[in-house]
Amino acid sequence: MARLSTLVWVDAYRMRLEIAGIPVYVVARGDAVAGAVLVKLNTLDGRATLYQRITAMDGSRPWDVLSEGPEAEVDATVARQRGADPDLWVLEVEDRQGRHMLDAPGLQ
Repeated sequence: MARLSTLVWVDAYRMRLEIAGIPVYVVARGDAVAGAVLVKLNTLDGRATLYQRITAMDGSRPWDVLSEGPEAEVDATVARQRGADPDLWVLEVEDRQGRHMLDAPGLQ
């Protein structure tokens, strides 16, 4: 099964969040075709969770928590990841309720 380009996925994700009234920002643009994506969920209370897509043993590609805790610590993880991979996309979702929609149909 062919995968979507990263830019197409990012655009679809942003649109889905915007329709739900959830603010999302592109913090760093990576490779439009094959760049990996990190999604930072900022709950606006000084804490955040950073998600990355992994490849599971069964071949599925679920989202997994890379870092969570005080926002400054999560931001430090983002900086380290960007330093190691300049093609990395970083998206920031801001939602007090903790909604990120990464598990929504069509976005997995």
